Amino acid sequence: MNKICYYLIVLPLSYLPLYLLYGLSPIIYFLCYYVISYRKNVVKQNIQNSFPDKSAKEQAFIVQAFYYHLSQVIVEGIKNLTISKIELSKRFKITNPELVNDLLKNKKSVILIGGHYGNWEWLITSQAFQFDGKAFGLGMPMSNKFWGQAINNKRERFGLKVIHSKNYKEALAEEKNPYTMLMLGDQSPGDTHKSYWMNFLNQQTAVQFGTEALANTYDLAVVYFNIEKVRYGYYEMTLTLLTDSPKKLKWGAITQQHTELLEEQIRKNPHLWMWSHKRWKRELPEDLDALKIEQVRRFNEQFR
Repeated sequence: MNKICYYLIVLPLSYLPLYLLYGLSPIIYFLCYYVISYRKNVVKQNIQNSFPDKSAKEQAFIVQAFYYHLSQVIVEGIKNLTISKIELSKRFKITNPELVNDLLKNKKSVILIGGHYGNWEWLITSQAFQFDGKAFGLGMPMSNKFWGQAINNKRERFGLKVIHSKNYKEALAEEKNPYTMLMLGDQSPGDTHKSYWMNFLNQQTAVQFGTEALANTYDLAVVYFNIEKVRYGYYEMTLTLLTDSPKKLKWGAITQQHTELLEEQIRKNPHLWMWSHKRWKRELPEDLDALKIEQVRRFNEQFR
């Protein structure tokens, strides 16, 4: 059934011009919001907890705006399967790519860190031709093996290499040339005791520590990416250097920085973030202060 859906419906649709595909957006919005109520309770609760200062009317507006954005992201995700390099270059621009390219020229590999905001799929697919050097994308595989493989094959068609987060050591073991490593740091981590706990969107939140650990392990520069929607079907990304010397920073500094920058983005245009993620499903450890002391000790033992 998955193959039939992909090859007979989704893939053929992706060859249509975007202006025609966008005609599906209101239909997808109606289905997600009114018919199947896709994770509506999760979305509402996340927004209520994140913006307690906003009125019920303001929160409801963000909820509806999110679902309309989600419908566009789904359409753009379908087009992403076959979009040409030329069209993608026109629709997804980077304002200051030289920040990363200069680091690469100086033999410094780079972690690109951001969140599920705007259109991250077009960044994944275009990463290999947007920057010099090799391009890697690090993440967990989809639960559906067929869809995961089909989507990753399309993501890799311009040169990106998708790496399973558990296999990065093998992939990078013999890599001698500078590269970019794309990571999305706003998913709920698997282990609360290995996470970095901080206040994020008005809530104590477990944040993945993988970016900081990877930067210190391989001495990588860390660059935050901010994707904003310029207009219908067009995005612009701006880069911010967090550090090119991670080993000089204290435990938690990198994670704190990139998460605060994401929160700043979200507060500016909240509907552009993926509120349907079950972001706050991890329970706060009983003795957080003791946990942080132990985390600092282990971090310094390993990296300092």
